[in-house]
Parts: sequence; C-alpha cells; structure tokens
Amino acid sequence: MRKYTLVINPGATSTKFSIYDGENELFTENIKHPIEEIQQFHEVADQFDYRKDAIMQKVHEQGYKDDEIAIVMGRGGLTRPCESGTYRVNELMRKECIEGIQGKHACNLGALISDSIAKEIGLDCAYIADPGIVDERPDYAKITGHKEFDLDPAHEGVIWHCLNQKMTGKLYARELGKQYEDLNLIICHMGGGVSCGIHAHGKCVEVNRALCGLGPFSPTRSGSINASKLIEVCFSGKYDMGKVKKMVTAEGGFVSYLGTNDAYEVEKRALAGDAKCQLLVDAFCYQVSLEISRLAAVVKGKVDAIILTGGIAYSKPWMEQITNQIDWIAPVKVYKGENEMLALAICGKELLDGKPAKEYGE
Repeated sequence: MRKYTLVINPGATSTKFSIYDGENELFTENIKHPIEEIQQFHEVADQFDYRKDAIMQKVHEQGYKDDEIAIVMGRGGLTRPCESGTYRVNELMRKECIEGIQGKHACNLGALISDSIAKEIGLDCAYIADPGIVDERPDYAKITGHKEFDLDPAHEGVIWHCLNQKMTGKLYARELGKQYEDLNLIICHMGGGVSCGIHAHGKCVEVNRALCGLGPFSPTRSGSINASKLIEVCFSGKYDMGKVKKMVTAEGGFVSYLGTNDAYEVEKRALAGDAKCQLLVDAFCYQVSLEISRLAAVVKGKVDAIILTGGIAYSKPWMEQITNQIDWIAPVKVYKGENEMLALAICGKELLDGKPAKEYGE
C-alpha cells in the first residue's frame, strides 16, 4: 500500500532525504559528499546519477519498498520566478533546472532526481513546493535605480529561503491558533546565506536577493557592497567574471575576512577573545538588525512578530545581540535550524489529501 512521502533536498556538498508518514518523520539521512568527489563533475547536473543512486540505496537498506511510497517531493531549483505553492515537475521545469537559468546550484537537482525516482517506482511525477525563486513583490519594489540593472521579471527575481521562511511562519501561526495569512511577520533565515523577508498576510512582499549580493553579509556571501568599489575590482585586470561572482556568492562574508565559513568556529574564537572575530560578529548582527528594521517600514510598523531561524539561530549570544537591537519593533521568536524537510512533507500530505498542484509555466 502506498502511504509514505519521500522528501529529497540536495545541498552543495550533501544530499538530505527523509521518509514521512503524514507529518511524522520515520527515517532521515544526510549523505555527505566529499568535495573531491563533487569536483570531478563539470556541471551540477552531471551529479544526477551519483546522488540519485545513493538515495535509493539507503531507502532500500532501511526496508522501504518502492510500492510503499505514495509521493515524492523535491526541493525546487533556480528556475524562472513563480508564485508560492506546490508544483508538478513538468518538462519545462526539468529543462530550466538542467540549464540553471538563474544559477548553477545543487537545488536544481531536487526536481530532477525526485521526478526520475517517482517515475521509476510507478508514479506519474514528483512535486516541488515554495522554491527559492518565488517572487511576490509588487512591481515598484523591483526598481533598482538604473534600468540596465533591473532584473528581467520573466526570467530573474529574488533568490531567498522561501521554503523555510514560509514554513516557519506557518508553524508560528499554528502555535498561536492562527493562520499564516492572518499575520504580518518579519522572518530572517541565517545559514550559509541570509535572507530577511516581510510576510504580509500570506505573501512575502519584500525580501533581499540573498544569493547575489544584497542584504546582510553571511558566512559565504558578501551581501550589499559598495558599487564603485565593485566596478574598480571588475576592471582592475586581476579577476575574470567567474572569480568576481565567486567573491560575492561563495568567498565573501566570514570566508573573506576570517578564512572560514563555519559560524560556530567564529563564535568560539570570538568568545575566546579574538578581537577580529568579535568585530565580524558585531558587524553581522548589526547588518541583520538593520535589514529587519528596514522591513518594518513596508507594513508601517504593524509587525506581529519577528522570527529568527536557520543554522546560525543556534547561537544564543548572537540571537540575543540581534534581539536587543530589534525587539522594539515586535516580539522576537527564535526557531533553531530549518524546517525545509517538514515543509515538503506537509505539502506532500496536502496533495495526498486532495489539494491540487499548480502547473509550472502556466
């Protein structure tokens, strides 16, 4: 009897997957992929078989049979902007995930691997939900200040932690006995990247483009940087385009200043008296606080709560430092870690209960 949901969430150097019965997690595994193995693949899409085979091997080792899996949910990729919701994986989505039209990232494998597995075990297709390219901002929020730098709304948009932000907002609302759509919430996800969004009655109407150099810096990303200095670097003759992009998206933040992307290590060094680390901690907390405060203006200060989430939310000193800067706006709630797997499982359960899926591209 088919009753389980298989959830698949590829990351840069790991593949996380779980088996759920409704909202109950029965089994989870996070396979680490050594960097030397990942580097042997020229393109992210080339990792398809390598990651897929590892997933099904583990699922079968745990005793789960193909005909027990009722639905397969994958993490969405960097396709064109779309509305929030749950989508069938269709041919257009697969094509855009392979091409990586908004970026080459491991999340593009989520739809590809999940759909392939779904079809192999006798299901029509797989599904994704609330991908990181959901764009619910009004048109006036998309103006940059120069027409040459505006994003093409048909193919480009914000890239942020939509899945975790929306799920965490819904969990908070559930705790209050309310609906996510009833509240104005500022939600800040802090992990390898940082995204801060204002969720106004069910829509994230403003959020920073977390992958590509906007908002606070993070362990690996530069955040908003001086435009004139960036121009100087680009035309210095020292770097090609690929290197400059890497400086912004993978070698910024803590990596640039401290040589590590490990926020826990930075915290330990700061607590041990490392003045440079403490300066970077203060700068990080300051920039996150500024971004959160900026978002309060979108709803004229009518914020029901501020939610801090993601891996960095495990740092009690950092969360206290940020809270002390922003709790004048609204009550602050901390959710340690992320809820992406649960989010996908819940979306899968809704489909099994009869909720229709959206068709990507329509």
